[in-house]
Amino acid sequence: MHKIPVTVVTGFLGAGKTTLIRHLLQNNQGRRIAVMVNEFGEVGIDGDLLRTCQVCDEEEETNSTILELTNGCLCCTVQEEFLPTMQTLLKRRDQIDCIVIETSGLALPKPLIQAFRWPEIRTGATVDGVITVVDCDAIASGTLVGDLEALDAQRQADDSLDHETPIEELFEDQLACADLVLLTKGDRVAPQDQERVKNWLRQELPSSVKILSCQAGQISPDLLLGFNAAVEDHLETRPSHHDHEEDHDHDDDINAIQVIVNHTFDPKDLLAKLQQLVQTYEIFRIKGFVAVPNKPMRLVIHGVGQRFDSFFDRPWQGQEPRQTKLVFIGENLQQAEIEAAILKSAAMLSSQTVEQGVTS
Repeated sequence: MHKIPVTVVTGFLGAGKTTLIRHLLQNNQGRRIAVMVNEFGEVGIDGDLLRTCQVCDEEEETNSTILELTNGCLCCTVQEEFLPTMQTLLKRRDQIDCIVIETSGLALPKPLIQAFRWPEIRTGATVDGVITVVDCDAIASGTLVGDLEALDAQRQADDSLDHETPIEELFEDQLACADLVLLTKGDRVAPQDQERVKNWLRQELPSSVKILSCQAGQISPDLLLGFNAAVEDHLETRPSHHDHEEDHDHDDDINAIQVIVNHTFDPKDLLAKLQQLVQTYEIFRIKGFVAVPNKPMRLVIHGVGQRFDSFFDRPWQGQEPRQTKLVFIGENLQQAEIEAAILKSAAMLSSQTVEQGVTS
């Protein structure tokens, strides 16, 4: 039987991978797509967002199947969860046209692709292509990889300075493995800054790898699928910093904590508190759902650095607890400290509500 084509979507935290896949599912053009989500942290934020794309219902006969892996980076746990999950999908290959894997923002793509050489998978699936999603706004502002001109000058002067931090090394490995780079959030920067980012990326990429601007994940599926690259058979052409290592480790200091509270929050007050936490702690990303007073809709929050996005995605369901669930990803984060700060914010909101009631 034919091999199922697999598209790997990689990219840094908050670059827009989930938004891209949601748009793909909403505009699948009749394709039966299985989505595998790998998350850093136990709360299924990204998986739940994908389920609300309005084509992923609870029925057995559906065009999209979402399988959520939540026990760490996919490239580190493939022998534990990835193999049985892929074997389950391969048994249903007559019901699936393609598979999309969204890696964790902290995952190296190459070890995952190497798993497609395993005998249990090789005969049934192939890596059709690797899509690397890059946040133009973050790079232009130096939030994730530092000042572009300074970084380029250092690289030109001394090759030993290529990997100053684990995060920068990860970013370079994601670029090195790409068949296509999608540049997101370019509408937030001036045209000359977007062109500056593109020029820098072109120096980092082979000439065969194209860069496309992509706003809010809106790009034709025909540009994402159908590369026919058989990536697992040509990995030697995609060099990685970890090619000569038997194992790889992410920065051991990077961790994820989750805060789940039965409180409602005013969006402005909560965002102000979260921005304060980002200034106080080494927090790379915040994502989650928020219960807002007197609002029937659930608020989604995404934060990278000092930049936060929020939107109401759907009504709370009848039996669904109206909880606020937040995942914090950062360096040496302490559960008790973050949770106490969030609960203090909730207590202040409750106090303000009582005072307003007395005044009225």
